[in-house]
Amino acid sequence: MTLDLLIPFGILLILVIYLIYTRNKFEKNIVDMYEEKFEQWKENSQVNENNKKVCKELVGIIYKEEYNITVELIDESVRRNLQQGKYKIKDK
Repeated sequence: MTLDLLIPFGILLILVIYLIYTRNKFEKNIVDMYEEKFEQWKENSQVNENNKKVCKELVGIIYKEEYNITVELIDESVRRNLQQGKYKIKDK
């Protein structure tokens, strides 16, 4: 009688061990696949980092007083560019 119950429990134990092993193997394959896709995505997404758009920054204000034009600088780092004449004039 003991042998009759031992065989089904042995088969059940072997089946459980097999299922645990195959699940671990499957999970490892899925993780490896997604890590590989993540590495590919990181390589392809670096192109977007090189195309950063330069934002405008307010560095001064221009006033017209009768016939004189006055420039008030908020950021002193652009004084040299203004003195050297490195600027563009835009019409709106």
